[in-house]
Amino acid sequence: MMFPDVQTPAVLVDLNIAEANIDSYQAYCSEHGFALRPHIKTHKLPFLAKRQIEAGAIGITCQKVSEAEAMIAEGGIEDVLITFNILGAEKLGRLRALAEKVRLSVVADNTQTVDGLSEAFQDAVEPLNVLVECDTGARRCGVMRPEDAAMLALYISNKSSLSFGGLMTYPPVGKEADVQDWLSSAKDLIETAGLSVPVISNGGSPGMWQAQKVPVATEYRIGTYVYNDRSLQDRGICDWDDCALTVLATVVSVPASDRAVIDAGTKVLTSDLLGLKGHGHVLGRPDITVDALSEEHGVLRADAIDLEVGDKIRIVPNHVCVVSNMVDEVQLIRGDKVLGTSPVSARGKVL
Repeated sequence: MMFPDVQTPAVLVDLNIAEANIDSYQAYCSEHGFALRPHIKTHKLPFLAKRQIEAGAIGITCQKVSEAEAMIAEGGIEDVLITFNILGAEKLGRLRALAEKVRLSVVADNTQTVDGLSEAFQDAVEPLNVLVECDTGARRCGVMRPEDAAMLALYISNKSSLSFGGLMTYPPVGKEADVQDWLSSAKDLIETAGLSVPVISNGGSPGMWQAQKVPVATEYRIGTYVYNDRSLQDRGICDWDDCALTVLATVVSVPASDRAVIDAGTKVLTSDLLGLKGHGHVLGRPDITVDALSEEHGVLRADAIDLEVGDKIRIVPNHVCVVSNMVDEVQLIRGDKVLGTSPVSARGKVL
């Protein structure tokens, strides 16, 4: 029986695979001449962030102030980019305190955010580094036109407590040529206005092996690559052997020949489908579909389920980043050896 001493449901992280993923993508970045700034929202583990930096990453990316606080609490993290508009006095106060501990950069896509940052850092010893977030086609946050990026860059540069740090984008998948054109146009406009553009930050795991097709970028941000998941495997980005995180679950009921129930539902497995059928891939049983989830139950279906009560299975989730945020701790393994548990330090850090 797989991992007999591990209570289920459990989230397993195979460090052999995670470390291989870290080293492989760092080698790719080094080969193509751009810096790597991994996003910690996938693993939320300070020791893995440090391992990424030891491999050659220049720093880390966080999405929220609280994530950054959790990641630097153990030491060893010295350079942080927060890629989210930060608003409100309480958050800005914590951001100011964070800037006194690490090299800190943030993003903004509107003047209201810039004004708040400027006021919060008015009497700071060093100006806060602010990048303009650009919507190059993914339709999330970001200014919509290169001309808007140039105007906001000038607005930032005119704030004595801020320093214009460059451009940042989360790109649409498969649109590298469009992203290159957009960012190049913005860079040219900003430089024509008399400002330098020291950093152009691009990135996302779905486009990880095409990053060199946006050569204007100076750094690449990436998160899921450390673990990989079913969504990336479906895109051909990785193989099942590259998936470091799995959910270990126990069969608790076999009510029919074509159906079984496991002890992992939405509280452990993500309900994200991302265009896929089912809620994960059962390793060694591609014929099984994780057909439905409730809070505590997962329903498996197959023509012949061929499972018994008490059997354990391992599932590669559709979207691994969500799973990391579900549990207080993960089980660290190397192959079939259990090393012990690690707390998920940045879990639930949404502020």
